[in-house]
Amino acid sequence: MCWFKKKAPSLSPFLAAIQMELKKKKRRGNRITEQDLSAEESSLLRQIRVRTQISNVNNITRTAAYLDFYQRHREIHWAFLGHMVSRNGGWNMTDLKGEWLLALLTEEEQQAFFSFLERGNWLIFQDIYPQFLLYEESKKRGIPLFYLLPCFHVSLFMETIWNHFWRYNDPYILAIALVINEQNYLEKRVIQHPVFQKKVFEALEFKIQDFFSLNHILFPYEDEQGQTVLMGETIHHFQSLHERIMLGKRLYALLFQDNDTLERAVRWASRHPHTGTRKDYWPHLFNDVRESLPGQPYRRRIKDCQISEGEPRIYSPPLLYVWKNVEHQEAEQGDWFTDPSVVHYLAKNSEWLNGEISNAYCKTLEKLELAATAKSHLF
Repeated sequence: MCWFKKKAPSLSPFLAAIQMELKKKKRRGNRITEQDLSAEESSLLRQIRVRTQISNVNNITRTAAYLDFYQRHREIHWAFLGHMVSRNGGWNMTDLKGEWLLALLTEEEQQAFFSFLERGNWLIFQDIYPQFLLYEESKKRGIPLFYLLPCFHVSLFMETIWNHFWRYNDPYILAIALVINEQNYLEKRVIQHPVFQKKVFEALEFKIQDFFSLNHILFPYEDEQGQTVLMGETIHHFQSLHERIMLGKRLYALLFQDNDTLERAVRWASRHPHTGTRKDYWPHLFNDVRESLPGQPYRRRIKDCQISEGEPRIYSPPLLYVWKNVEHQEAEQGDWFTDPSVVHYLAKNSEWLNGEISNAYCKTLEKLELAATAKSHLF
């Protein structure tokens, strides 16, 4: 987080107070352990762990759980942001078994990238969903229970932020803090993990840059005519923690800077249950059943995100059809929070984002199709 040392402007009094509280808690260092709990508190922890485990089976169950929680607690903005980003994670997983990447990647490469995506998706959920359930229980009882967060190995940073949210009810601060927390949580456990560095970032670097549409985050929503349209952002320098946090802030702004757009996105998400196939948002271009004949050389058939007349649509399978559920190892413990200057990320940006993504996304699809066409004719 040394990015802030030279570039960060002075904090507002509001954020300076959060930073001071973080410094105090960091110095004190003593947090509750499970040995300190009452029988009732221990029972609550067990219930939350069971509910988290039930919903953390695969990308489909996680994505649905985020939306369900957001619909119960609309003040927790990250739950909807997380739902929409998790949809993209599912689409990226199924792309690996879709018409183009199935031809462009070896089976070992497909498995390596799926493991990378799945591990990150699982880790974020097992960290953040207990926070949500503890907040829900706090609302029921009318008292904050965030002192229990250390029992779920949640960062000191988030314990401070949740208590702040309970007092001041600032949904923006909470949402961006969760963005900061989750990206830091992933940094050593996934992004810098030696296995993923070797099998994904080093081995697949060229293909990631040239072939994958994984750098586009797409948010479908309904226009005035009820048609599905896309907004989104493109990520560059995915391995940069700073860039991922800034992307998260931009994605949040796209969804929440305009209430009408937000409601159109929520309506779309509610009407289109997540399956992992890109047919969910563009059935004119993708289908979850393979329409092309097996063994035939691939012919180019899309232009400007439209299928040529009479040509088969692009195969994009449902996630549960192509990937089995994964038994994960326990999350690596340890608190990422060391530097209170991370609070600077909580400052609001005034820039208005239009979210235009369709042109860039269509160009990526055409590039992928061209690569698949060339590969099929060569081999």
